[in-house]
Amino acid sequence: MARLKHTIWNRYKYKINGLILVLVGYFLYQSLFPQFPDALPTQALGAFEVTPIPYNVDAPYLHDGTYTKDFLLLFSKGQVNTIRQAYLTIGTDPLPLATLQLGDAGILHGSQHGQEVHALAPEVLLAEHKIWLTIENWQGQQQVTSWALPEVLYSPH
Repeated sequence: MARLKHTIWNRYKYKINGLILVLVGYFLYQSLFPQFPDALPTQALGAFEVTPIPYNVDAPYLHDGTYTKDFLLLFSKGQVNTIRQAYLTIGTDPLPLATLQLGDAGILHGSQHGQEVHALAPEVLLAEHKIWLTIENWQGQQQVTSWALPEVLYSPH
């Protein structure tokens, strides 16, 4: 008959395994029921009505060498397939379309149900910053709108 040694592992291995199972259940629950910040107000932009929703209240993060903040944009009016290219940026002024087209950051992508974007952002968000949406249609016409940056996104946490 084998003799068990009284080690910390042998003493607590069932409790550690139980804790791991509880943690798996907790993270599964969090992934099934995520908590998002409140949506920004819906705005009309030409034929579209757009509602941006930030994914979290965290500060911008580095993504491929540029600071970005993730958003989901819901188009409740208008046809998304009439958009040639759309960009979302955060700053004091909208970036010119020629500057935006130099890279692939800030481009909306997704389907008619929701467009996701890694919005170009400064490293630190300030109260004077705005969220800028630039839409270009297939005829080359541009439309720009902005939202005030919610306090929850730029205030220290």
